[in-house]
Amino acid sequence: MLSVRVAGKSEVAQDIVSLELVSADGGMLPAFTPGAHIDVHLPGGLIRQYSLMSDCQDRSRFQLGILREPQSRGGSIVLHDQVKTGDLLQISAPRNRFELVPSLHSLLLAGGIGITPIFCMALELGRRDADFALHYSCRSQARAAFLADLEPMIGTGRAHMHFDDQPRTALDVVALLANAAHSKAQVYVCGPAGYIEFIRAQAHAAGVADSQIHFERFALSEADKPQAGDQDVAFQVQLASTGEIFDIPADETITHALDRQGVFIPVSCEEGICGTCLTGVKSGIPDHRDSYLTDDEHAANDQFTPCCSRARTPLLVLDL
Repeated sequence: MLSVRVAGKSEVAQDIVSLELVSADGGMLPAFTPGAHIDVHLPGGLIRQYSLMSDCQDRSRFQLGILREPQSRGGSIVLHDQVKTGDLLQISAPRNRFELVPSLHSLLLAGGIGITPIFCMALELGRRDADFALHYSCRSQARAAFLADLEPMIGTGRAHMHFDDQPRTALDVVALLANAAHSKAQVYVCGPAGYIEFIRAQAHAAGVADSQIHFERFALSEADKPQAGDQDVAFQVQLASTGEIFDIPADETITHALDRQGVFIPVSCEEGICGTCLTGVKSGIPDHRDSYLTDDEHAANDQFTPCCSRARTPLLVLDL
């Protein structure tokens, strides 16, 4: 855990604030790569994930962009309404499931607050003098964050703005993705769940290979959220460190059942997308229901997300 101080807070668009975090001891922050995010531990015990949007070569600060989400479980409201300049926060080291990969051309697509990791990617690609294009879609210009930061890229024709209430700026996604398929570009997508699914569907229709499409979700659509199944059954988990065995009912998640019995695993999304609860598996076979681990990581069965996943065997031995 790292202690940081809020060095600055400002409103950068309608319902979006920017936070600048610096090390509480005045030192350098950990290195990170474009696409990385951190866990932010908030008052009241909440843990939320936010993408790092600052220049990854500048370790003196981390910059976050936070959208106020009235229907959320409270994390964004706390950061908007309670956290202020000078406050101390605890954060995790950066981790990255949304890495840039080598490519002759990169297409960066951001919807709304999804600009945060995409902007960091664009900074790095620009530093490398790589061939890329950034397309940023928002409902209106008032809701478009970090426009001043994007202005140099807009001026050179590398960044393009698209506003729902300005039809002349409409994104020609069919043409863009047809070109990406032809040029074998790597496509990076971040934004609301509906935006990501739309872009992915259009990319597949254009012939863009799955291996070329990279995306990061902030939340799952209702259809994609892990669902309890009619065939779910009770099972047990054992803590490798103590040998204790705990019952997990058919209608309760592992994290909830363990917390009720005095064993706490940190959780955040409770949907299997953030990795906060990622736990090692010493024995047994998990029933993976997350969107965080890759197919290869699922196949290894040596870690899982207990916030939503279950067990295929009567007993799971956890690295706890």
